Amino acid sequence: MRAFKLHGVHSPFVFDLFHNVLHHTGHFPAYNHVEALRDALLQDERELQVTDFGAGSKISKHKTRKVKDIARTSAKPAKYGQLLFRLVNHFQPQIIFELGTSLGLTTSYLAEARKKGHIYSFEGCPNITRAAQKNFQQLGLQNIQVIEGNLDETLQQQLKQVTQLDFAFLDGNHRYEPTISYFESCLTKSHEQTVLVLDDIYWSAEMKQAWQEIKRHPQVQQTIDLYFVGLVFFRKQQPKENFTLYF
Repeated sequence: MRAFKLHGVHSPFVFDLFHNVLHHTGHFPAYNHVEALRDALLQDERELQVTDFGAGSKISKHKTRKVKDIARTSAKPAKYGQLLFRLVNHFQPQIIFELGTSLGLTTSYLAEARKKGHIYSFEGCPNITRAAQKNFQQLGLQNIQVIEGNLDETLQQQLKQVTQLDFAFLDGNHRYEPTISYFESCLTKSHEQTVLVLDDIYWSAEMKQAWQEIKRHPQVQQTIDLYFVGLVFFRKQQPKENFTLYF
């Protein structure tokens, strides 16, 4: 109800992003590749033993889940996977972190958008990791490294291995303390052009609290609230502003 459409945006940076990226209506061939994979996964009857270190699913609490059910309930819808594709295609980051691989549909969108970049995707469940890696092979994506294990440990370890972090999609744990911890960890390698995307910012009271705290963080300069996801920027040349935009 509080969201602006294009005429309500006065920041040149956000205006350009809204017009050319967020609401871009063109079609990229990569969309077809990833959505064909999604269609196949939605028919996949295989069962996987699932290990979940995060807040879990609101829909299914079973430890054994069919691939088609994971694709239906855990994978980001095409609208948001394609938004991430356009963001990466626009900013062209070199080092990309994805906190939460799942079956790799979102990972594939990130990798398709920046084939010369390197995507580090973090996944806690060994069986889902193997399923995702097969999906990357099927799409011919070779710029993805899946890092398996508890994100509380693996994120810090991998951040030590990179010189900077250019883009991150935080979808690893939908609770307040882990979300803030992952955000602050990413800050250690962020720079003025880094883009952070937080998933499900209104998923729960804890996520709402985390989002509000991130917006107030002194290093954060601009945020864009798209309701299901939040974008975070650190561009010091522009005033600190928070936008709620229609998407």
